[in-house]
Amino acid sequence: MKRVLVLLFVTLCVATSYARVICGAECVAEWKPLLKGKRVALLANHTAMVGKEHLLDILLANKINVVAVVSPEHGFRGTADDGEKINSSVDSKTGLPIWSLYSSKTRELTPEQVAQFDIIVVDIQDVGLRFYTYYITMLAVMRNAADGGKKVVVFDRPNPNGMYVDGPILDMKYKSGVGALPIPVVHGLTMGEIAKMAIGEGWTKMVELEVVRCKNYTHQTLYTLPQNPSPNLRSMQAVYLYPSTCLLECTICSLGRGTEFSFEVYGHPDIKDAEFSFTPRSIAGSKYPPLLNKVCYGVDLRTIPHKDIIEKGFNLEYVIDAYNRLGLGEAFFNRRFNQLAGVDYIREMILEGKSATEIKAMWSEDVEQFKRLRRKYLLYKE
Repeated sequence: MKRVLVLLFVTLCVATSYARVICGAECVAEWKPLLKGKRVALLANHTAMVGKEHLLDILLANKINVVAVVSPEHGFRGTADDGEKINSSVDSKTGLPIWSLYSSKTRELTPEQVAQFDIIVVDIQDVGLRFYTYYITMLAVMRNAADGGKKVVVFDRPNPNGMYVDGPILDMKYKSGVGALPIPVVHGLTMGEIAKMAIGEGWTKMVELEVVRCKNYTHQTLYTLPQNPSPNLRSMQAVYLYPSTCLLECTICSLGRGTEFSFEVYGHPDIKDAEFSFTPRSIAGSKYPPLLNKVCYGVDLRTIPHKDIIEKGFNLEYVIDAYNRLGLGEAFFNRRFNQLAGVDYIREMILEGKSATEIKAMWSEDVEQFKRLRRKYLLYKE
């Protein structure tokens, strides 16, 4: 009997430690009273799923008065290229208007649109990076809601890169559509937490905010995304590598856009000492990739174990390797590199021949200060 009890205890412990993460959208009993009788707008895309059902359908099935859908980069269906302009439209299934925040006109809601709802629900799967645009769209909507005296409710989802914090803090002279707050590249916050921190630190306007939290989640949970968050993040390998390989977007190299393994490789036609090669093509989600139809020689990162990628954090080794292989000096970088990196000194130190370890030391104390600051906004255990 004693042995049976011990085995039962161990089984329960294992089951608890691997309990399924429940996202905010699944917690109907929590959010239904908040939304009942209100006019609701929904900022969401293809990632706002509960199993095989979209949140929009769940809201309507629960008799929630949804008046409009608001769509971020890549559109409501998540199929558009990065930065592609998307006109406002009508959802063919529900007949609801879709207000695009990536149209050619604006990336904010108009006062006329804000007047049509009482609450805006935010449910988008983010990947926890300063230059990933979904949180920036959320911040814009929060400002608009504040101006109109409306409430924001975030249905939270796990951050797949939430297990660490790393990278330089954004120098606000580089504030842009790929960096809106003085936070590290890998900030370790969920959308609900970053919304709280933005308000608490005065980085955005004061707005009434409520977060429907995830269950069975901590920041050390290795959460596998059930949907690709954007067209060119097609695997967890890409999601984990993205913080480090994304900087290659602002160099003369390709990082695999136009292939099935974007952000998992890097290369250039003039790298001659590499056995691996790939050729960017025009494909769905990447119609005009850099170095289109040119054979690129370089490095394949697809077999690096996840734990090794996570352990190295925001890793400049890939950018430095490509820079050294090409030997072009300043011509390796394009004008947006500092904007994406968020600081001047990364490019300067690479040009000076500094190592990834030497450059990483530049932001280590800033990261520790940020981690201390963010603790009061955390909704989940570190």
